[in-house]
Amino acid sequence: MNKAISSGRPVVALIAGPTASGKSALAIALAERHGGTVINADSAQVYRNLRVLTARPSPAEEARAPHRLFGHVDGADDYSAARWADEARTEIAQVVLARRLPILVGGTGLYLRTLLDGIAPVPDIDPQIRTRVRRLPVEAAHAALANEDPDAARRLHPSDTTRVARALEVVRATGRTLAEWQADRIGGIGGAIDLRPLILLPPRDWLFDRCDRRLAGMFDGGAVDEVRALIARSDISPAASVHRAIGVREIAAWLAGDIDRETALALASMATRQYAKRQYTWFRNQPPANWPRATETETYGLEHYFGIK
Repeated sequence: MNKAISSGRPVVALIAGPTASGKSALAIALAERHGGTVINADSAQVYRNLRVLTARPSPAEEARAPHRLFGHVDGADDYSAARWADEARTEIAQVVLARRLPILVGGTGLYLRTLLDGIAPVPDIDPQIRTRVRRLPVEAAHAALANEDPDAARRLHPSDTTRVARALEVVRATGRTLAEWQADRIGGIGGAIDLRPLILLPPRDWLFDRCDRRLAGMFDGGAVDEVRALIARSDISPAASVHRAIGVREIAAWLAGDIDRETALALASMATRQYAKRQYTWFRNQPPANWPRATETETYGLEHYFGIK
């Protein structure tokens, strides 16, 4: 029996941090050492269409420990943080029932906040409103948000297109700001578990270099074929969430002949670095101060942070 879940509230490990920080390697090492099951908390890695481009664990890595909620969603599905949190709660309960250690791993702060703190009871958004909002150019969407929800516009950078669109569609559809809805959160499991978190925050220069090298490998290792297959799907709207995965738009532009390969790689690299910066800032400042932060570039040996005997 796993000692980590033998009494009291169930222990749940959490490994979070920016893209390319080494989360998956640490999660697998922790799972092997303590009989764990790895549960995905990354909004891009839920899609089965983009294993390479979203850096999902390889089949060989998945064979080393049970993995859940990786690649289980088709790109045509309208997936959400609320749906993920519901599925994650189910997976955690099943893993605990099997006397294994649940290990959440990912870099999507919204997913983790929704699971731990609860979900804002925002009504379903009218699809027509959502489509109109998602089709707005980046600057136009942020300008509209500044007019309709000034507080959110001040918090969000125009390039944070997903959050800008979400805030704008909520206020347009409901007449209330997203912050007002979030004040009424329900359903979080943070108080029902013994959370053992670790945030990976390696030096930025090391992280950005790792992002660049990994992305170049993706371009040579199947990502282009994944995007070609994705854009050939007539049942997947260009506004679908899967199309916002970093690298999809850049590779699609290359395949369309609008830019060359080198430009596509450079633009995707820039987008990856910007995303990593936003994640870095979020994980450095948003989670509770007592959550440990590790600055090491090598994840081997970091298992001691979780205090699991």
